[in-house]
Amino acid sequence: MRLYRFCSLLAALGMLSLSTAAVAQESRAVSRTSYGYAQVDETAPYVAAETNPPLVYSGASRGGWGSDDYCGDPWTLFPEDAPFVIGGWVQGGYHNKTTPLSTTRGDGLAFNDVPHRFNIHQAYLYAERVADGDQGFDWGFRLDAVYGTDARYAQSFGQTSGWDTSWDHGTYSWALPQAYVELASGPLSVKAGHFYTIIGYEAVPAISNFFYSHSLTMFNSEPFTHTGALASLEVADGVTVYGGWTLGWDTGFEQYSGGSNFLGGVSFEANDWLTLTYATTIGDFGMRGDDGYMHSIVATVQLTESWQYVVQSDYLTVNGPSFNDTIGINQYLFYWFNDCLGWGNRLEWWKADGLSHWEYTTGFNIKAHANWVFRPEIRYDWVPGGNFDQWTFGVDSYVTW
Repeated sequence: MRLYRFCSLLAALGMLSLSTAAVAQESRAVSRTSYGYAQVDETAPYVAAETNPPLVYSGASRGGWGSDDYCGDPWTLFPEDAPFVIGGWVQGGYHNKTTPLSTTRGDGLAFNDVPHRFNIHQAYLYAERVADGDQGFDWGFRLDAVYGTDARYAQSFGQTSGWDTSWDHGTYSWALPQAYVELASGPLSVKAGHFYTIIGYEAVPAISNFFYSHSLTMFNSEPFTHTGALASLEVADGVTVYGGWTLGWDTGFEQYSGGSNFLGGVSFEANDWLTLTYATTIGDFGMRGDDGYMHSIVATVQLTESWQYVVQSDYLTVNGPSFNDTIGINQYLFYWFNDCLGWGNRLEWWKADGLSHWEYTTGFNIKAHANWVFRPEIRYDWVPGGNFDQWTFGVDSYVTW
């Protein structure tokens, strides 16, 4: 019975992806001025951004681990019953090549873009007070800061100045990816300020992902951060709806180029082995373009106690500078040998303005301790229409506190 439901789910998602592809407009050649990280002028390349990570490393979402018992007790700076907490992590790694987009560009267009040396990708620090609506009316806040080679992708590059857009030091930068307050009462919570998006499966924070590298879909077709207000409401057991308004994609506290869009969606825990999430942004995305629509559909299937399958389908159409029509299907397959050793696979097809890109990544998560993880991986990228292929090796490690 479970196999029948699983096959039905895959068929439905496949039909959805084909239908969204049919909606896409005319094919275009990939532009040389597509994505890079944002500069202060409008002619500079553009980059995208991402998502709603766990507050600390946990197995609750995004391909995380199960319990930490087997790998030792996790260590934190603050006890769980503290009025607020301060935590973070340090992530460093090495990769031998940049992640390519296509043969029309020589630079890498993803997070791992400084090859052939060891990099501190994320020195991350956050302070947080959780708003607990279960106890009646409550308030909370969250403030995040990050330094490293990844930080420029966590900046508010969707605006040309202000907030954290000028805090660069060569390939290293500072960023403030989250700064918001939150009010909660019962099943309703509302946060206002600057926060990670709810779009997609992969996330900017290193601890929120299985792999060291990121998918092309995540990097090029999804926002990373928003500024505005977002409400969440648990309408039934396992069903949560989201809705709010933001100043476009990847902005700080500045409305760039008329940015104004709806951000929302719904998450549905169908049973103990299937979770479905639909998230969307609609409107003016600011620097990313206007008259935009984007959605991400993620299905997480717990096949057995050890096997987990995730499929994600993204669709974007926008009147923007480049990559106006994209569609992607990412598939992830994870196997947990135990709580301290996991094997993961990612197969991605991402089509941007008529050109298909493929990548396959396989690697391991090796948890030396509940707070210490290693992630070696091998990645293969190929573009059939561009006569391009490339192998990449990478390994990183992070320590949380």
